Amino acid sequence: MNDKFKALADPTRRSILELLQKRDLTAGEISNHFILTKPSVSNHLKILKQAEFIQSARHGQFIIYSINNSVFENLIQWFLIFKKKE
Repeated sequence: MNDKFKALADPTRRSILELLQKRDLTAGEISNHFILTKPSVSNHLKILKQAEFIQSARHGQFIIYSINNSVFENLIQWFLIFKKKE
């Protein structure tokens, strides 16, 4: 669970997730939205992938990144444990 909170703690990674929520993108398409080096974007993608927030699939010479919705569903269930019982 710690890796998930670490991944979400960074505003750039949250922005990447917001982009991927709209549609699947390549690393190059993602990096076009930021004033960051490509290695820096790649590192953010690696952290998000390790936390299982995103997944990747190779299509020819491109790697396409997409949201892994099941991780978000699991986080929501975890948060609901703390919902105050009425």
